[in-house]
Amino acid sequence: MVAGQTHPPLTAARRGAHSRQQKSLMDPFLIDVPMPSMGATVNELTVIALKTKPGDPVTKGQKLAELESDKSIFEFESPCSGTVRAVLVKDGDVKPAGSLFLQIETTDASLRHLEAKGVAVPTVTAAAKPAGPLVWTPRATKLAQEAGFDPATMTGIGATGPGGRVSGDDVTQYLGKLGKK
Repeated sequence: MVAGQTHPPLTAARRGAHSRQQKSLMDPFLIDVPMPSMGATVNELTVIALKTKPGDPVTKGQKLAELESDKSIFEFESPCSGTVRAVLVKDGDVKPAGSLFLQIETTDASLRHLEAKGVAVPTVTAAAKPAGPLVWTPRATKLAQEAGFDPATMTGIGATGPGGRVSGDDVTQYLGKLGKK
C-alpha cells in the first residue's frame, strides 16, 4: 500500500469482482405489487379501469389503474420503471387491500423487499352477478337513506356499479323513476 492510502490498490482481479457485484445489483428481478392500503378503515378496493397489460413498459409514477375505495376514486401509480409481467385483476374486481395486484420486472434495487416468490398466473373468470344480497357503495346507501328507504330491503334497483354494486347513480335513477328527488 502507498503511504496515506487506506485501501489496497485496485488490481485486475479486484476490478473484475467489483464489476460482477455491480452487475448483479442491476440484473432485472420480478416484484409483487400489492393493492394499496388506504388506512385502517379501508379493507377492499374496486378496480375501476386498468391502464396497462402484460408486456407494457412502465415508468415510475405512470398511471396503471383507477381504483375506488369506499371513500374516493384515485389513480394507482407504478412504484418503479420496468415491464409489467402479470396483471392479476380485471375491471370490476373487488380485492382486499394488500392482495396481489400485478407483477413488474425491474432493476430498482430499493424494491428488493417486494421480490416475487414465483411467477403468478392470472386466472380468467367470467364476471358474475352477485348471488346474494346487493352490495351498496357508501354514497348509494346514503342517498337511499336520505330518500327514506332501507337499502337492506330495497328491490327492483339496478346494480351497475363496479363489481356489480349499487352505485349512487343507480339510486338516483331509481328515485327518478319513482318521482323522488
